[in-house]
Amino acid sequence: MFDYYKPSLVKLALNLWPPFWGAGIKILFISDDFRYVRLQLKLRWWNKNANRTQYGGSIFSLTDPVYSLMLMGILGKHYFVWDTQAHIEFIRPGDGDLFAEFVISQSCITDILAATAEGGKYLPEFHVSVTKANNEVVAQVTRILYVRKKPQYRSQGLEPCADIEMERAD
Repeated sequence: MFDYYKPSLVKLALNLWPPFWGAGIKILFISDDFRYVRLQLKLRWWNKNANRTQYGGSIFSLTDPVYSLMLMGILGKHYFVWDTQAHIEFIRPGDGDLFAEFVISQSCITDILAATAEGGKYLPEFHVSVTKANNEVVAQVTRILYVRKKPQYRSQGLEPCADIEMERAD
């Protein structure tokens, strides 16, 4: 994407980022092509809830903003990429360290490129399971992203929007 937007630098920056660090979130791995990411949520005394299990907000934070950052690395600087919606279903208590693996397939990338080729928006939906170390599912998360070429990279003849907030609303 940008000269500084490399998996190793993104990993380092996010592992030092106070919202991730404070929640106990650690990026374990980012593939060189940004198509696979693995994160861990450590159970610490400050992110336990009243039942002494993972705080639900920390579990939800584990999945934010991973898919957006992955797509930014894949699609590059020509695209806007934002989270627009998210839903979490808590299935069982997270009574230890938790993990999440994020994957973006080639078919998903192909769909995004095709849908946005003429400047239109696309709302891809992603699903990720948050699991214990033994692969028991603790939560299922759905995230919907907004992807669109930036106005200066759109096909001729399309009206570029002047206001980014309007971009998100259409």
